[in-house]
Amino acid sequence: MAEKEVILTQEGLRKLEDELDTLKSVKRREIAERIKVAIGYGDISENSEYEDAKNEQAFVEGRVITLEKMLRNARIINSDEVDTNTVSVGSIVTLKDMEFGELVEYSIVGTAESDPLHNKISNESPVGRAILGKKKGVSVDINVPAGTISYQIIDIKK
Repeated sequence: MAEKEVILTQEGLRKLEDELDTLKSVKRREIAERIKVAIGYGDISENSEYEDAKNEQAFVEGRVITLEKMLRNARIINSDEVDTNTVSVGSIVTLKDMEFGELVEYSIVGTAESDPLHNKISNESPVGRAILGKKKGVSVDINVPAGTISYQIIDIKK
C-alpha cells in the first residue's frame, strides 16, 4: 500500500526536521538517563519512575518513526511555485466574512503543519478545501458544523 504524500512548506519541513533532531539527540539521551537512574532504585517490577520513563521512551520512538515517515513522503512546496492568482498550498489568503464583514487571513498548508490558532489551515479542512483553486473576488459557501459560512476571497499572496 502506498504511503500518503505529506505536503509541506519550507517552514514546515524545517520544523519537522528540528523536532526529529531534538528527539534523537536530546530526548533519547534524557530518557536513557532516567531509565538508568530508575534501574538504580532496584526492583523494576514496582518502580513507577522506570515505568514512566519506559512509557515516554515508547512515545518518543513512535514519534521518531512518524516524523521519519512524514519526511520520507514529503513534497515540498516552494514559494516560487505559489501562484498569486489562484489559492493553493503555500498561499496566504485574505477572506471577507460576508455575514459580518470581518477580514481574516489564513496560510494554506498541508495537514502536517496546520495550526488553526496561528491561522494556518490545512488544504483538507473545510475552508481550505472550499477555497483551493479559487481566484480573487470569488465567493464561496462553506458547510461547517455550526452551519454555512460565506467568504469572499479578497487577496492571495505568497
